[in-house]
Amino acid sequence: MPHPNPMGMATPNAALSGEFLLGGDIRIHRLGFGAMRITGEGIWGEPRDREEAKRVLRRLPDLGVNFIDTADSYGPEVSEQLIAEALYPYPKGLLIATKGGLTRTGPNQWVPVGRAEYLRQCVEMSLRRLRLDRIDLYQLHRFDPKVPVEESLGELKKLQHEGKIRHIGISETSVAEIEQARKIVKVVSVQNRYNIGDRAHEDVVEYCTKHNLGFIPWFPVAAGKLTQAGGVLDQAAKANKATTSQLALAWLLHRSPVILPIPGTSSVKHLEENVEAAGLKLQPEEWEKIEEHAKQAA
Repeated sequence: MPHPNPMGMATPNAALSGEFLLGGDIRIHRLGFGAMRITGEGIWGEPRDREEAKRVLRRLPDLGVNFIDTADSYGPEVSEQLIAEALYPYPKGLLIATKGGLTRTGPNQWVPVGRAEYLRQCVEMSLRRLRLDRIDLYQLHRFDPKVPVEESLGELKKLQHEGKIRHIGISETSVAEIEQARKIVKVVSVQNRYNIGDRAHEDVVEYCTKHNLGFIPWFPVAAGKLTQAGGVLDQAAKANKATTSQLALAWLLHRSPVILPIPGTSSVKHLEENVEAAGLKLQPEEWEKIEEHAKQAA
């Protein structure tokens, strides 16, 4: 149960977002944490405030967050190192998902490399940085157009058989690519860009919902026309004593039972605000009005 904070209000609790059974055997709260923003500008180098980044990570278990998503390319390496530094030995039930297959040549630069030997090295180094014997969810960060996906995912399957990976996910893919991947490995999750204002991957959400695959939306908080002052999202947020960001996260939780939002931040205050979205419930007619306006704005 949430416990009171010093101001007398209940502590935000990610458990209110509901549960999802990932891969059929790992039970997590649906509202997780994306650990990309605990690095430097351009997702490059150390964070501006390393101690605050660690405070954010240490606050997660208190808030009921038991799903952290990261990648070896965040920093690179910085995000994984900070997670281990702040949280190891890990609380029971915490799922740390990471990704490999993107190299970094500088701030905001991302180059896919899907060769088998490179991905094997990625997994081995992530295990070392995270101080794990096995990665519960390992995601291919991008399909490399220069490498057959059979080679990339085939190597992850070998690592899975060796006990170094428990479950495999993929990222930024189409329905056709998911179906191709599922012929090679058991895919348990898909991570694509998606939010209430960016619905380009609606067909992927539908596919994941139908097949009970976890859908992890990156960039989960909407921007643009929908979030403007006086707009439908703003009005609904005020009516529910919430922010538009909280409402955007609550919409994702409402949209499909397989959606696992992972809002990220480098601030404890902002983290707590995000987790408050887990308990935000709107009336059906409010969601219908928001959905109507979202479609018009698209």
